[in-house]
Amino acid sequence: MKTPLIPQSDFNEITQLIHAARQRAVQAVNTALIELYWQVGQFISRKIEQAEWGDGVVAQLAEHLARTQPGLRGFTSRNLFRMRQFYEAYQGNEIVAPLLRQLPWTHNLIILNQGKTSEEREFYLRLAIRERWGKRELERQLKTALFERTVLNPVKVSPLVSQTHPDALGVFKDSYMVEFLDLPQGHAEADLHQGLLQRLKDFLIELGRDFCFVGSEYPLQVGGRDFALDLLFFHRGLNCLVAIELKVGRFEPEYLGKLGFYLEALDRDVKKPHEQPAIGVLLCASKDDEVVEYALSRSLSPALIAEYQTQLPDKALLQAKLHEFYLQNAPDENSEGEGKQEDGELNAIADARLKDGKQPVQVKLDEL
Repeated sequence: MKTPLIPQSDFNEITQLIHAARQRAVQAVNTALIELYWQVGQFISRKIEQAEWGDGVVAQLAEHLARTQPGLRGFTSRNLFRMRQFYEAYQGNEIVAPLLRQLPWTHNLIILNQGKTSEEREFYLRLAIRERWGKRELERQLKTALFERTVLNPVKVSPLVSQTHPDALGVFKDSYMVEFLDLPQGHAEADLHQGLLQRLKDFLIELGRDFCFVGSEYPLQVGGRDFALDLLFFHRGLNCLVAIELKVGRFEPEYLGKLGFYLEALDRDVKKPHEQPAIGVLLCASKDDEVVEYALSRSLSPALIAEYQTQLPDKALLQAKLHEFYLQNAPDENSEGEGKQEDGELNAIADARLKDGKQPVQVKLDEL
């Protein structure tokens, strides 16, 4: 009797089980490796702290391991010092400790070396896990000064966004980096639109992991007239459509009226019954924050205003502004000590504001 031909789709479940098992195995190996590096770093740190070892002993340890453990990689003198630094940077931080074991060693080193403060490191640890950034994307996000931009310039949303989509503040940004488009000065809206479509994968990474592309120049018909929405996405976490309108100039208040019209059309004619109301994003080349605040305060649509940037920001300048922000918001207990707070005190200020959502910061680290 001839064996019936089984559809390939019937085998997908087995394929998925194999893939899931491999993922768990890789994660288990990574967790064990990070735990090992932590323990080695702890051992070295305590020996040096207790004056039992000097720095030169670490080089001897590296030579001993190379001689007695042939083929062992990753335990050079330089890496052993990194393990010590790794342990000393996070020891006693019970919140961050579980995060470290979810990322590869390379990711941990990038964040450890480039993150200036404890809350900045936690910020990138959480986002790297949530967004599943690769090494190159993590380095890119650090170059774009995402942490500094998030703290200094929280996303501007209408009151209705906060009411209908309370988690949206952790999803959207005040500015989006599109330096990968290499747009010239004086570019047209068509250049921006076409560039985003050609580099859609990069744009989706910049938007965030849960964004899914639906269409470009998405057709909407109202009252016998045809309209076209620049870009339409769906966000799985928020369970709603996200309409993006592109503007190569400065934000103008009248843009909100047209965006609100598109959102109404999406909710009436496109949205599925189980989905939440659509959110609109006006992505402009520039904006005046005071004009944006006035425009959004009375808006009846779930909308937000963001800007796109075609060049990487001056990270040193943003870091200086962030430091100034910390000083301005530090408790003024001693006027003579103004501007001389220890790094730990400044970190506590930023950490508190990041977690309680006070203006101007609206990022909550524990929800990333």
